[in-house]
Amino acid sequence: MVLLKTLLILLLVYYLFKMVIRMLAPKLFSYAAKKTEEHFKENFEQFTNKNKAPETKVGDTTVDKNSTRKSNTSKKVGDYIDFEEID
Repeated sequence: MVLLKTLLILLLVYYLFKMVIRMLAPKLFSYAAKKTEEHFKENFEQFTNKNKAPETKVGDTTVDKNSTRKSNTSKKVGDYIDFEEID
């Protein structure tokens, strides 16, 4: 009789736990999704603010410096050897 009582209690606890999880799971997932969305928004705002050019006021002088270095592509790497096929 004790074994039957124990099995019934375990089944009851299992099904109650299952019902509670079914009720709470959508709320937990929506909470996690909201927190993830906030995290992505914060990272996106930090990224856009970091890459944003500073605003200039009317009358301010700005200097944009372009790189004037030229790459030297005419370096002599080695001699060209032309091989002939022998029949």
